[in-house]
Amino acid sequence: MRIGTWNLAGRWSDDHRNLLLEADCDVWLLTEVSERTSLPGFATHLSDARMAPRRRWAAVASRLPMASSPDPHPASAAAQIGATTYVSSVLPWRAARSGPVWVGERHADRTQNAVDDLLLRLRASPSLVWGGDWNHALTGKEYAGSKVGRDAIASALDELGLVVPTTDLPHAIEGLLSIDHVAVPAGLAATARRVVAECDGKRLSDHDAYVVDVQEA
Repeated sequence: MRIGTWNLAGRWSDDHRNLLLEADCDVWLLTEVSERTSLPGFATHLSDARMAPRRRWAAVASRLPMASSPDPHPASAAAQIGATTYVSSVLPWRAARSGPVWVGERHADRTQNAVDDLLLRLRASPSLVWGGDWNHALTGKEYAGSKVGRDAIASALDELGLVVPTTDLPHAIEGLLSIDHVAVPAGLAATARRVVAECDGKRLSDHDAYVVDVQEA
């Protein structure tokens, strides 16, 4: 099974489509998804909530049979593929404002509340893959989120029995680590790599894509 994640930054073009298809993933956990996004051979479930006009917070795209599930948080999308629930989430970045989606005065509070809301729903999944743009590195320097937010994510991953093969992969910004992640059940053999989001020297997004290969038990 190959699972990818990519923040599309609300953009869509033939070059975006080609990058996704060339990565040859079975499932994509997409974030900041243009409503024009269409991937041949894939069913796509978009989150109900919009983060901006014609842009959804998240989506799950699968070339395997899937059933859409209720969004576990306004900035997340979920789908059932076989016995596994796949969830794509945006978590608060440092400058994200409080409001209907992000609740709390401080960034740490907004992240903790979002993670707690997700846990209420994700705990019920016997088999889970969770990913997306978490706006936090999981180790090293923290520049997009907060250390308290990172701790909240780490605690949730531990409770859910998930590990994150993307933890040590580089960000598009040199010297930083990825804030886009794919978490899979502990005990599965998994390898991860970065896919540079460029075409002919032009950036397709300010985020790179990340791909995880999982050897299913």
